[in-house]
Amino acid sequence: MKDCKNLNEVRNEIDTLDEEIVTLIAQRNAYIHQAVKFKQSVEEVKATDRVDQVIQHVRRKAIELDMSANMIEELYRNLIDSMVESEIAEFRDKGAF
Repeated sequence: MKDCKNLNEVRNEIDTLDEEIVTLIAQRNAYIHQAVKFKQSVEEVKATDRVDQVIQHVRRKAIELDMSANMIEELYRNLIDSMVESEIAEFRDKGAF
């Protein structure tokens, strides 16, 4: 991590990280869309067991990095909920053909 010399430098570093985070989220979302073709039902799309696994994994990682596991869980639940909604819509569209 860079040792910044002023507030503008800190903000520039945060902006750079935000761009990387959004890029990674977009990549994650692309994999979510790939997963649709392997699923046979809306329940399989919801994958509640998998969601629980992901949440536990990111909570452990947050703790490892001395971050709030609750904050990371909330972020991931929002992220996953939005992606699942999108995946369900795509799954239903796929079935229309």
